[in-house]
Parts: sequence; structure tokens; C-alpha cells
Amino acid sequence: MIFPDATLGVLGGGQLGRMFCIAARSMGYRVWVLDPDPNSPAGNMADHHLKADYLDHAALEAMAEHCAAITTEFENVPAETLEFLESRIPVRPGSRAVAIARDRILEKSFIREQGLATAPFFAIEKSDDLHTACAGLNMPALLKTAQLGYDGKGQFPVNTIEDALRGFQQLQEIPCVLEERVELAQEFSVILARGIHGDVAVYPPGENVHVNGILDTTCVPANIETKTAEQAEAMAITLAEAMQYCGVLAVEFFLTRCGDLLINEMAPRPHNSGHYTIDAALTSQFEQQVRTLCGLPPGSTELLSPVVMVNILGDLWKDGAPHWQQLFRHPRVKLHLYGKHHARPGRKMGHYSCLAEDLSQANGVAEKIRAALSRTR
Repeated sequence: MIFPDATLGVLGGGQLGRMFCIAARSMGYRVWVLDPDPNSPAGNMADHHLKADYLDHAALEAMAEHCAAITTEFENVPAETLEFLESRIPVRPGSRAVAIARDRILEKSFIREQGLATAPFFAIEKSDDLHTACAGLNMPALLKTAQLGYDGKGQFPVNTIEDALRGFQQLQEIPCVLEERVELAQEFSVILARGIHGDVAVYPPGENVHVNGILDTTCVPANIETKTAEQAEAMAITLAEAMQYCGVLAVEFFLTRCGDLLINEMAPRPHNSGHYTIDAALTSQFEQQVRTLCGLPPGSTELLSPVVMVNILGDLWKDGAPHWQQLFRHPRVKLHLYGKHHARPGRKMGHYSCLAEDLSQANGVAEKIRAALSRTR
């Protein structure tokens, strides 16, 4: 086990890394961040910020020398980086799990290999693959890049073979998946923490609503049947165990109108839909990340209150600073801003969590605050 006063490393300097730094430092650890951005939100919270590329050999040598263990903030860290560090010190989650999760073709194939369901899909390596894929799927579909897509980026709607060919060209003809668009009843996610000895702690499912491909709100507990929640939790654990996973894992689910439960994708790290855990769970997902990285058993995932988490995007700054006083009027609302220097449309700048006696009350407060913050200045 790795105890407080040790130094932990994190690859990536965005908001997830920032919240990891806050959790680790509050628990008594020091933190090094590797991220090339001099204005990195995580770097600003770290004990030491290495402003270098993820393939910078000197920086990686320094991380390996000074850190007791290393984790990642995002899954698109170069494989060579993880393999270099993994040969020297503990890296959790490991390179195999990260490699699976960052490539949609590998990810969806791996999920199917475990006997779990996804939406129907075809791997697209070249344009000729699109003819077979379109013939084998019920339209409409989505063409998605195999790597680097997030928040709705790297996606192209497909209704015909002509759409598919045009989309593949616009996506630079890189490897993709063509996935059937299923009739959705709900979207929700399951987040778990798995320790080095296989001990697992699972958070209750959170119901997600996306707007323009970006997560807008997460409500916990999700409005789903108990048997559906139990099935989803079992599916998430199956994936974690199949990868011999160590760390925080988020699994996104589709519940179709026909009642089918499908896995959409997984993230080998804390997840946007789990930010509510900072205020409304006994152990936050970021403390879990610290605990699992350090070989400690996962903490309790007990939900302390019904909660609605709302993302704050850069659009809110269009006409000046938001009306924060409207938010702070509510004593059971918690604001988290990510320390980003520039607000841009669609950029995640922060979130707020509304805690209440029940979800109806929490949703009501969340929408009142949304309206007040965006009111014309």
C-alpha cells in the first residue's frame, strides 16, 4: 500500500486531473502532473507541474523517479508512455485496459466477447466496408471515429450509403465504427471502483441527459427498475473483472424502448456523470481513484442524498460573468469551477450539484438556477 506523504502522478491536466489533485492532497499525498498546457487546471493544483509532451523522455524519467504510482486523466495518453512507466512503477489502470477503452472497435468487440450486448455495429477500416455495413444495419446509424471522439465530436449521422461515404471522407477516412441508432428510453451510467485485490464498490446508476452530444444533467438515483439497475451493475463488474481492472471505471448504458439493456461505451477513469459523488456520496469518485491507485480498499459508495448534477458550459459567459449570486441563494447547491482561463461555447467550465429530499425537488432547483444564470445581463 502507498500511504499519505507519498507522491502520486497523473497524466493529463484537465478538470478530472484537477479534482484528482484536490482529493489526493486533502488525503495527505503530493501530486505531480504531466501536461504540456502551461495553464493546465490540474497543474495549477499540483505540487509540481511538468509542462512537457507525453512522449518527453526526460519528463517520463522524472515521473518514474519521483512518483510512487501513476494514473491517467484521459484515455488518449500514448501507449508508449504508459508502457514506459508501467515497466518502472505501478500504473493504474494499466495500459491494456486503457487501450481497449480508447478504441471503439476494440472496446465494442471486447464487450461482445464477454457475452454482453451493444448496439449493432460494423468496424470500418476502408470505404468498401461501408457497403456491407449499411446493408447489415437498420438505418439511421451513426458513423463514429474509433479514437479521439468525445462530447459528440467525431460523429456523423448516416441515413444512406451516400451519407456514410460522405461522412467517412469528412472524418479523413480513419478507422470508424458504423453503429445502428437504437430507439432510446433512457441513458444512464454505472461507476465503480475496483482495488488491486478485486474488491469492488459500485455507485448507484445515474440517469443522464445529453444536449448536442454533451452531458447536460445526471440524476441520482436513476429512475429505472431495480432489476435493471442490478443487471447494469453486474455487467459493469463483468467488464472490470475481465480486464483485471484497477481504478475507477465508468460504463455508459442505453435502455431501449424494447427494454434491451446495451453497453454504449466505457471510460477507464472518473467520469463526468460521477461528479455528483463529490457532494452526495460518502466517498467521491476521485477519492476512489486515489485509494485504488495506492492499493487501498475502495471506500463506501453510500448515497447521502438524492442529487442532480448540471454541467456548466462556456456558452454561459457569452454576455459576461454568470449571475453566481442566484446559485448561492440555495443552501443545498454546490458549485465547482474548473479553473479554465477561456470560456468557449461547448467547453465544460464547471458543474453544480443540487441536493434535496427527493429528485423532484432537486430537479426544480436545478432548473431555477439554470434559468437565473443564463438570464440576459
